[in-house]
Amino acid sequence: MTDQPQPQPADEVLDIVDEQDRVVAQAPRGEAYARGLRHRCTFIRVRDAEGRVFVHRRTAQKLVFPSHYDMFVGGVVGAGESYDAAALREAEEELGVTGLPVPTPLFRFLYEGPERPGEPRQTWWSAVYEVRWDGPVSPQESEVAWWTFLPERELAARLGEWPWVPDGLAAYQLLRAREV
Repeated sequence: MTDQPQPQPADEVLDIVDEQDRVVAQAPRGEAYARGLRHRCTFIRVRDAEGRVFVHRRTAQKLVFPSHYDMFVGGVVGAGESYDAAALREAEEELGVTGLPVPTPLFRFLYEGPERPGEPRQTWWSAVYEVRWDGPVSPQESEVAWWTFLPERELAARLGEWPWVPDGLAAYQLLRAREV
């Protein structure tokens, strides 16, 4: 039996979706980003036993928003994969855990990134979840450069200080508005 090469992040195939989140095509992740093709992503807010939020800084090698902070774990939904399955997979991968409870779906929104001269506008359907994890974490080194659990008050204080991923910040602001 020969070992199959593992797909690289840019080679991962994604469903391309329309404005109503209906699948219209498929494309490799790198092509979807390069051409600004709308796809699907998950955002999972992870809280510990004390209610603190898992916050991390992305590695410098990430395809999108390298070295930025995020208050969610998550990522793209693979071709043919459900949002729910992707949320659990991505959360377990990024936290470096197994046996995570199934994340609770909260809402979906269409993220449309800022326009940048000479670049296609980035846009994706985004499913936001929450999960509580009281066990140890061992974040994926290829994804996470630094991490901690922050109380909500301290997280809010860092919003103007640290460079945050814009899609995560948009999801956080929508989430906080729903919690008021």
